[in-house]
Amino acid sequence: MRALSLTILLFLAACRNDSSTKLHQVSTALSGEAFLWTVPLNMPLPKLNPDNPMSEAKFQLGRHLFYDKNLSGNGTLSCSSCHQQDKAFTDGRTVAIGSTGQSHPRNAQALVNVAYYASLTWANTSLVSVEQQVFIPLFGENPIEHGITQDNWPMVVARLEAEPRYTALFAAAFPSETPVFTQEYITKALAVFVKGLTSFNSAYDRHLSGDNTQYGASEQRGQSLFFGEKMECFHCHGGYNFSDSTADRTMTFVNRPFHNTGLYNIDGSGKFPAPNRGLFEATGKTSDMGRFRAPTLRNIAKTAPYMHDGSVKDLSAVVDFYAAGGRNIETGELHGDGRKNPFKDGFVTGFVVSEQEKKDLISFLESLTDESFLTNPRFSNPWDLRGSSSR
Repeated sequence: MRALSLTILLFLAACRNDSSTKLHQVSTALSGEAFLWTVPLNMPLPKLNPDNPMSEAKFQLGRHLFYDKNLSGNGTLSCSSCHQQDKAFTDGRTVAIGSTGQSHPRNAQALVNVAYYASLTWANTSLVSVEQQVFIPLFGENPIEHGITQDNWPMVVARLEAEPRYTALFAAAFPSETPVFTQEYITKALAVFVKGLTSFNSAYDRHLSGDNTQYGASEQRGQSLFFGEKMECFHCHGGYNFSDSTADRTMTFVNRPFHNTGLYNIDGSGKFPAPNRGLFEATGKTSDMGRFRAPTLRNIAKTAPYMHDGSVKDLSAVVDFYAAGGRNIETGELHGDGRKNPFKDGFVTGFVVSEQEKKDLISFLESLTDESFLTNPRFSNPWDLRGSSSR
């Protein structure tokens, strides 16, 4: 409990030193503690999950589990292996690599304001809670991520139980429950930590509050382009979270849109390469071919490479892609003109952009970087506090 108290004190001290971000305080019933949402006062709060109320104790337990390689079948992979804080909780790879060395079909998504996501992962309408989603990388078999199975689960639990710090952390998070080293409580704690990773302190956010110290003429021109009809960016990446797949507790109806941006058009048939065929993988509907969720653009400058398969290397290439209205692959097995994909979203039509406009748009996108999010000790590896950079 002493370690838990120390981290809470460090968090509260950090909050007092951050004059640009105000806090919401939300009462929770499970542990008798209040959870502090680090969001602006005019920001709606995320939807609450009554089956897993937010609490500081669960956040701290989830934080420890997130950075612990013991929470994998072979003890080699933690959540942070694919979700690194300095990269906005991505990994910088084209696609993620699991605990057994298997390359995954998709790019690791950023964990930025996940509590506000209307749907989880790149293309799945059924995953609408973080608690549901967290279970998949831990226990899923295709692809293998953490590689926890029914056979090795007792060994994973034994490794966790051997760590003295977890005794206090689990007891604080789930005080009336026994046993606590269960799949349910581990996924609930991880979900609370991931939902607590909020980012609303970028140069753009400060600009909205009247602070233009790091928001100059180029950023403002880029903002006009981003929210203008010429480039159409805001249709899929609008709102406070820069994604049209957003939900909060003020909404009575939640929209869960997905988009085909013309990244592929194999042989002119509209197809995307398997198994990355978007929402089609879940629905089987031809019209859902290549439709993926629009991710948040907050901290986008830190999350290269881009797109669901990491096939676009940097922001300059992203702008070129949308300016062209899709991607034309002229040779090879993926041959096809994505600009002519029959299922492409109507807002991806292409546009003429000058070099200065391109620079301005990228400057605006870079202004969405929240340096305090990337370095916040509250979100960092707690095992480092005792002199070890890994578990």
